[in-house]
Amino acid sequence: DLNMFLLVHTHPVLSLSLYSGYCPSYPTTGAEAKFTQHLYLILMTLVFPHPQCGGHLYGSGLFSSPNYPNYYHDNAYCVWYLAAQQGQRIFLTFADVQLERCCNCDYITVYDGSSTGYPQLGRVCFNDTTHQVFHSSSRYLTVVFRSDYSGVSHGFKALFTSSLTADQGRVDCSSDNMVIVIQRSYLNSLGLSANDLYVDDHLCRPTISSTEVMFRFPLDTCGTAKEMMNGYVSYTNNVRASQSQSGEITRQSQFLLRVGCRMEPDTMVQIFYKAKEIINANITGTGRFNASIAFFTSSSFNQQIYDSPYEVNLNQLLYVQVKLNRLDNSLDLFLDTCVASPNPNDFKDRSYDLLRNGCPIDNTYYSYTNGQHYYAQFSFRAFKFLRTHAHVYLQCKVIICPDNDYNSRCRQGCRLRRKRSLDSTYHTNTVTPIAVTHYCAISKRHKITFTDFFINYSLLVEWPTQLNPSS
Repeated sequence: DLNMFLLVHTHPVLSLSLYSGYCPSYPTTGAEAKFTQHLYLILMTLVFPHPQCGGHLYGSGLFSSPNYPNYYHDNAYCVWYLAAQQGQRIFLTFADVQLERCCNCDYITVYDGSSTGYPQLGRVCFNDTTHQVFHSSSRYLTVVFRSDYSGVSHGFKALFTSSLTADQGRVDCSSDNMVIVIQRSYLNSLGLSANDLYVDDHLCRPTISSTEVMFRFPLDTCGTAKEMMNGYVSYTNNVRASQSQSGEITRQSQFLLRVGCRMEPDTMVQIFYKAKEIINANITGTGRFNASIAFFTSSSFNQQIYDSPYEVNLNQLLYVQVKLNRLDNSLDLFLDTCVASPNPNDFKDRSYDLLRNGCPIDNTYYSYTNGQHYYAQFSFRAFKFLRTHAHVYLQCKVIICPDNDYNSRCRQGCRLRRKRSLDSTYHTNTVTPIAVTHYCAISKRHKITFTDFFINYSLLVEWPTQLNPSS
């Protein structure tokens, strides 16, 4: 049989050791080694029993790992059941966490309910600083601390308080102000009036609305107390209620709501700079906007006409839209001039003006919008030229301006006399053919290809040097 002996031996924690009576040293492999290890743990538990941990806690308070701030023991399993007052929730913070450097070995688990069967809110381990504040969704919270069979550290300390639910009240904290908001429906349930409330400095008065009471004050005023603990800064104040009574004293218990802000020890700041670069050379060029022109069935401009040719009757109202192909609300499109001609390559010798310098020339021309958006819309009545075919071509000069430039050409509208412009507009010529056949039939609109101005009805843009649109 196997005789076991307890011998004094150097051990970092327990100063005890164990080995077989038949062996001159520890067994290191096989079943005998496992048996020795398990028996060792059992004997250590009997000789040096673990301190009590866990339990049921109510309201507000503090709890910590066994022996805190000294080393906790191996194989710890502690469960704390936290409960708040009816209708409130639990606010849990970890003021100090020092566990073994192994997140799968020693850790703290927080459950959103009255037992470990509820969903986890999170896990805290040795280097976890992002999940150390927890809010329960009900009046219960369960906290479990586990350690494995080897490796220990100083443990943790946690603080918990009962907190109002979100529909009852809240506190918002910043480096400048504390903002306390309490719902009037909650006060009404306690038989209190909004005018009964005050903080530690009764001269700090709240703002009262139909639904809530709000205190807003700097962190260093209104009686706010500052406390430093384990690298955290906490600010606390109290909201009190005193129903209007005569006299100076009372011996009746009044409403007291403790309000706290725990400021996180870390924050983020950001700044930038630009390194000065030496320009070796410049390269400049001209860019072209892609635009299109199309007919629509009505002044609502909801339904585009795709028929080719688009056959219309003389004197019929035609609805036209010119727009940038790429939607860009930072740019405005302005129709400066629209000229009709029976010849798509000549708009000088024989032409008819619908619009000139932003001013209507044809008495049937009507503008719905121009110079306010990335598109322009207008209408006119169909016509045809005498002593020639029934095709009518329309050429429009388009000006494109930054939307935030209120002195641009787009904002000036009709201008009878041309002046040299010093603004930031883009001057654009666009040619769009309209073919009238037979009964004054107008062909389907042509998309502007911007490769050759006169042959393919291009859109040519002259760029100011300070501007550089993408396309």
